[in-house]
Amino acid sequence: MADQIPLYPVRSAAVAAASHKRAAYYSAAGPGPGANRRGRYQLEDESAPLDEMPLMMSEEGFENDESDYHTLPRARITRRKRGLEWFVCGGWKFLCTSCCDWLINVCQRKKELKARTVWLGCPEKCEEKHPRNSIKNQKYNVFTFIPGVLYEQFKFFLNLYFLVVSCLQFVPALKIGYLYTYWAPLGFVLAVTITREAIDEFRRFQRDKEMNSQLYSKLTVRGKVQVKSSDIQVGDLIIVEKNQRIPSDMVFLRTSEKAGSCFIRTDQLDGETDWKLKVAVSCTQRLPALGEDSDPAIHESLSIENTLWASTIVASGTVIGVVIYTGKETRSVMNTSNPKNKVGLLDLELNQLTKALFLALVVLSVVMVTLQGFAGPWYRNLFRFLLLFSYIIPISLRVNLDMGKAVYGWMIMKDENIPGTVVRTSTIPEELGRLVYLLTDKTGTLTQNEMVFKRLHLGTVSYGMDTMDEIQNHVLNSYLQVHSQANGSNPSSAPLRRTPSSTPKVKKSVSSRIHEAVKAIALCHNVTPVYEARTGVTGETEFAEADQDFSDENRTYQASSPDEVALVHWTESVGLTLVSRDLASMQLKTPGGQVLTYYILQMFPFTSESKRMGIIVRDESTAEITFYMKGADVAMSTIVQYNDWLEEECGNMAREGLRTLVVAKRTLTEEQYQDFESRYSQAKLSIHDRTLKVAAVVESLEREMELLCLTGVEDQLQADVRPTLEMLRNAGIKIWMLTGDKLETATCIAKSSHLVSRTQDIHIFRPEVTSRGEAHLELNAFRRKHDCALVISGDSLEVCLRYYEHELVELACQCPAVVCCRCSPTQKAHIVTLLRQHTGKRTCAIGDGGNDVSMIQAADCGIGIEGKEGKQASLAADFSITQFRHIGRLLMVHGRNSYKRSAALGQFVMHRGLIISTMQAVFSSVFYFASVPLYQGFLMVGYATIYTMFPVFSLVLDQDVKPEMAILYPELYKDLTKGRSLSFKTFLIWVLISIYQGGIIMYGALVLFEAEFVHVVAISFTALILTELLMVALTIRTWHWLMVVAEFLSLGCYVASLAFLNEYFDVAFITTMTFLWKVSAITVVSCLPLYVLKYLKRKLSPPSYSKLSS
Repeated sequence: MADQIPLYPVRSAAVAAASHKRAAYYSAAGPGPGANRRGRYQLEDESAPLDEMPLMMSEEGFENDESDYHTLPRARITRRKRGLEWFVCGGWKFLCTSCCDWLINVCQRKKELKARTVWLGCPEKCEEKHPRNSIKNQKYNVFTFIPGVLYEQFKFFLNLYFLVVSCLQFVPALKIGYLYTYWAPLGFVLAVTITREAIDEFRRFQRDKEMNSQLYSKLTVRGKVQVKSSDIQVGDLIIVEKNQRIPSDMVFLRTSEKAGSCFIRTDQLDGETDWKLKVAVSCTQRLPALGEDSDPAIHESLSIENTLWASTIVASGTVIGVVIYTGKETRSVMNTSNPKNKVGLLDLELNQLTKALFLALVVLSVVMVTLQGFAGPWYRNLFRFLLLFSYIIPISLRVNLDMGKAVYGWMIMKDENIPGTVVRTSTIPEELGRLVYLLTDKTGTLTQNEMVFKRLHLGTVSYGMDTMDEIQNHVLNSYLQVHSQANGSNPSSAPLRRTPSSTPKVKKSVSSRIHEAVKAIALCHNVTPVYEARTGVTGETEFAEADQDFSDENRTYQASSPDEVALVHWTESVGLTLVSRDLASMQLKTPGGQVLTYYILQMFPFTSESKRMGIIVRDESTAEITFYMKGADVAMSTIVQYNDWLEEECGNMAREGLRTLVVAKRTLTEEQYQDFESRYSQAKLSIHDRTLKVAAVVESLEREMELLCLTGVEDQLQADVRPTLEMLRNAGIKIWMLTGDKLETATCIAKSSHLVSRTQDIHIFRPEVTSRGEAHLELNAFRRKHDCALVISGDSLEVCLRYYEHELVELACQCPAVVCCRCSPTQKAHIVTLLRQHTGKRTCAIGDGGNDVSMIQAADCGIGIEGKEGKQASLAADFSITQFRHIGRLLMVHGRNSYKRSAALGQFVMHRGLIISTMQAVFSSVFYFASVPLYQGFLMVGYATIYTMFPVFSLVLDQDVKPEMAILYPELYKDLTKGRSLSFKTFLIWVLISIYQGGIIMYGALVLFEAEFVHVVAISFTALILTELLMVALTIRTWHWLMVVAEFLSLGCYVASLAFLNEYFDVAFITTMTFLWKVSAITVVSCLPLYVLKYLKRKLSPPSYSKLSS
């Protein structure tokens, strides 16, 4: 529920009137963007003059006329572009997107969802038409497949450009060479893409068909009928067996379990591994046979516990449900949003360079036509030159990079040092090498999400791990006394009903207080003990009866929260064991082996809004009714009786890194309970504002409760968290921790994990910031501090972002570490988006639970950890790891290598296209600017494929330092964030190299050729191939045996093919010594100066990695 909390509350009369508290909060929050009336509780310092007031302001007023705002440049410079400037700078894209969205909305207008009447077992009586219950995960259908795939390919400038160039070859006047020289590479790229998409689509179709063909039993007037999942309709009564998938959203009518409830597994729906308890509708569960009419008519309210969601699995018993929603209207489908396609920064940079190359291509063609003197049909010549020089932009660039990404992904998954790592988005491995901000969850990510009970505080006495045996003795003694008293009294006498008024208020002994506290912890929870069948044949979960032998090793506890399981495990360790539970009762076994039964009268489950849970139980032996409640200190402090220790001890425990829960109780008389039950039942049946009315009735019980104890549970840190965080900090990555936990616990974990170093100052932003004025003063106080970590709560963050978004983000970005506590999932995603927008740097989000999915999808690079909370984050992420410490190697080694390799590969492929275009330009200028191709047919195809492809692609195996060195010196990672491996500077260097080498090879061939022009082709092409192979060798920093194989294989392929290329080469000439010395001379002149320059640069200005490797 926390992710439904709006980040920017919208003020409207309807919302404000919803509850008195909420109205006070919103009116105190200050005027919203569209507010027309002043709030009742508005502060004086929130008036209009704040708009003109600079952020840096002393308490006395302005310190001087020149405010310190110049340190926040981005906050002021953001000026809105208008008119033509706006249109050119991306406005056209915005307009096109808006028009497309409008058309899609018109075509796919969503049906308005409203209340529906469902006829049980009679779907034909439904007047409305409901969607089919078929699962459809396919992207395309038969008609849209080819157009859809082609659109996805040609929306990239590079591919569209080649399509246009290839199509122009059909115009006879513009035809340059053979059609296959243009269409073969393009056709290859498209064939690979279409085949890959077709295979993926066919697999999706098969998976959907398998799911839609699953058979279920349907109850009809004629008895049971087998029906396919896709043929299920609204109103059908469906029987779902154990371990079978629930086919649609249903209301749970009946179960074979005696308790009237069943467990379902929701890991396929929300990723959570804990089983969830679902309850059958009591009136239908009680019917002797389903289908009998009840007289009189029954009105029973349904709650979320009576629902069975599609795509969950029945874990116990057999259930019968009535179908309410099918197909597109099920919860799982409606909650599925298509995540945005992530594009890496390297791809965007290469796209920019491609556009620069296209500009160079146009300029070069215009220059050629100009030097021709615009003679004849010059526009036709212009197009011919554009086609001649089209190799400036190489089509193999996209192919090589995509294949490189696949290799990096394979390397990551095969790395034995980070087992279990999965690459789910293969298009962005280079992003791992460019990260500046890492935003991490706390529970389950930095910590293990394995709870261990550490502390019990009773107000006057505190028990830690070393004094648990004292608690055990107290519990044993108190139950022995109770047992002896019970044996001594007359067994035939009726059990005494104690009331709060009948016992005088005397100070309880420590022993009785411990007894009460342990009993409360053992009763107030939502944990169910599950007994696995020893034989493993039936696999049925049997709810134990009182006389059954409860074997501890055969029992496991199921609950939606690991905190609760830790508490129940602890009560078991001190002697009070939960042995059985169903909807109506639970049984505890005492240290003496006696089984105590408690009847469950009411349950109030935990919600993220209430932050507490409660239970009303009746003791079978004494008939005493007790209301137990436990929850967060913020929620419980107003409910319990006045005390002077709770707040202080909560702070102390939080500083130790413990998660605290406050436990309280209230004893009820029979009359009090009956009165509550009647009001509660009435509130549950109300149609309007049911939730508010139910909450109001429960709140009437939550008054003056007796504070029993405070528990502290520790969530242990993951292995090697400290060295990993230190490594990331040394690599120049700023780490932000976003958690839903309380401020003190978050601060403590930040210190213990060394996210914040011991010597570093921490600025804790005041948690109660509610107004603009308070936010203003807090930001000023924070401004004056230097090099300190920031800790801020979600509520304060919300207020600051509403009024001072730019300023807060600018200040926070200067901090070495930031901790945001009490964050909702929506806020986490919003913080990631803000960081991306304000800084323009690459962000990475890492988490392990369903509440981290929105943050992971919002970041440039999302990493999920397979943890205790399930696989939802792992499945939604781009990269999935098993432990937090693996992120160090993933970034320092694989991220760094992926980026440096792709940068080298991309620039080398461009160099390969530039050098041949330079030769073509020299050739054309020598021969009177004729638009005639230098190399034709197979030579051009072979040049980009078999002659140079293997050595160039072998650059994906290159590395500048060994993995161990990259981890030992994380400072090497800092250089990557500046983007120096691929920039306009490095690109221009490669352009100059290409012009030099292309000019030398072409002029050399023209100077040295003797008789025939065919010799020029032979000399220049051979020298070109050798130059490319030598340039690969020059670029490589660490040789791999496959690189050597690729070099010799390519050279061998070229030499072998010379015998078959009679059409292009004079075979008699290429076997002479003259040919060999001319080729060798040209190659040496083109490559030797570059080798010398590289040697001098390495000696005079060595890169940082070479200092380490030497």
